Amino acid sequence: MEYGIKSIGAYLPYRYLPQTAIGAAWGSRGGKGFKSVADVDEDSITMAVEAGMGCFRFFDRKDVSAVYFATTTAPYAEKLNSALISVACDLQDDKVFSADVTSSTRAGTNALKMAVSTVRAEPDANVLVTAADVRLGYPKSAQESRFGDGAAAVIVGAEENGDNLMASIDYMSFINEEINDYWRNSDEKYTRHAEARFCDEAGYLGQLNLILKKVLKETGLKTEDFAKAVVVGQQAKTLLKFCTKNKITPEQTVSTLLSEAGDTGSAQALLGIVNALENAEPGQKILVLDYGNGAGAAVLTVKEGIRKLNGAKQIERYLGTRAPLDSYARYLSWRGIAQAEPGTPYKVQPSWAQTWREQRINLRLHGSVCRKCGSALFPINRVCDCCGSKDDYDEFSAQEDICRLYTFSIDEFAGQSDDPVIIQAVAETANGAHVYTLMTDFVREEVKTDMECEFTFRRFNELGNFPNYFWKLRPLRREQR
Repeated sequence: MEYGIKSIGAYLPYRYLPQTAIGAAWGSRGGKGFKSVADVDEDSITMAVEAGMGCFRFFDRKDVSAVYFATTTAPYAEKLNSALISVACDLQDDKVFSADVTSSTRAGTNALKMAVSTVRAEPDANVLVTAADVRLGYPKSAQESRFGDGAAAVIVGAEENGDNLMASIDYMSFINEEINDYWRNSDEKYTRHAEARFCDEAGYLGQLNLILKKVLKETGLKTEDFAKAVVVGQQAKTLLKFCTKNKITPEQTVSTLLSEAGDTGSAQALLGIVNALENAEPGQKILVLDYGNGAGAAVLTVKEGIRKLNGAKQIERYLGTRAPLDSYARYLSWRGIAQAEPGTPYKVQPSWAQTWREQRINLRLHGSVCRKCGSALFPINRVCDCCGSKDDYDEFSAQEDICRLYTFSIDEFAGQSDDPVIIQAVAETANGAHVYTLMTDFVREEVKTDMECEFTFRRFNELGNFPNYFWKLRPLRREQR
């Protein structure tokens, strides 16, 4: 029996900020590269759902038996975030175990270790591991520029001979270190840090050197035995210093998207694994090194199942379908740092019971197909609009549909003062159902009827003092099956 990765997925937000734009706001040149920026309607849950959906290109969601969600920026402090992700991914409630893994940027590989342990104990299990972060550094700080938003996901399972795996996970090991180099107190939103040299020498470099030494000793491998090395980094300079000292060549080093998206926290190691596998060949060995209050390591071997990708590169697709954020001030507003004047409040009373009762519609995006006349309707209708039959329908999910924009209207003043334009849209799904929602991630001048779109899971409002989620419409970005 071999244990490893059966499918992979990733997500990068539509918006990004050039480091030069951040610098210009503070009267400096800024650094090199880009910072990936989650939209005002995104958070670590919505991004985790996007990454998880990427896994379903190559794996049937009905076979998922557990969801482990890794993050340091969970929307809920007391509520199971992974349970919401499971429902939004349309997994089976009576089959799926869910758990949150948090409080460390090493949470992604911690969750990966938990998944491997699960499938070793239960060989029939298939675990969706998804990691996402939306971290904040103080305005004008180096962390503000370096931190980026993103998500990645893998499905971990077992195979008799391993041929259907994308990669086997041959080895995992961890070391712990109690150190205050980077931290955030429970009542704070900004990450704090100690003196830079201490963070680098006692923290990052010290712990990565120890874990690498342990890996090589326990596996008998040498750094040159690895075709690819995924090494997380807080900044390019210290990452290069570590790789140079340990003879990990630039040809071996796999980008964890530090320069393209920034330090994505708990998602960075999994993003690196996805990036490595999207560019791998069977037989190659991959070294993974993660950091956070100690360090973690994994050794992967690429298997024949990698050919299922057939050239599909989701990370490359997301990087190629994004646009710059036109204002640093808007970024500050989106993060609640410099709050812009809010729009008109919703004149709707929240209902916890209704939110729970309608989750198949709002979270799973289920509609109904009449068994008598075949009409597809959204939301789920007990009475068919077309033939009048009652309670005679089957449910369908529109989550992965490539749909067309049936009609839309543009409201110039409905949004917040920093982003006032709202597009209300009606999408026509593949089976002919009409879904009324809002658009996101659009270029206003390019929106037109009959354009191809897809659904994306987003935050809608804060009614009831909790985030409410629904599916919005956007131009195609996701790699389709």
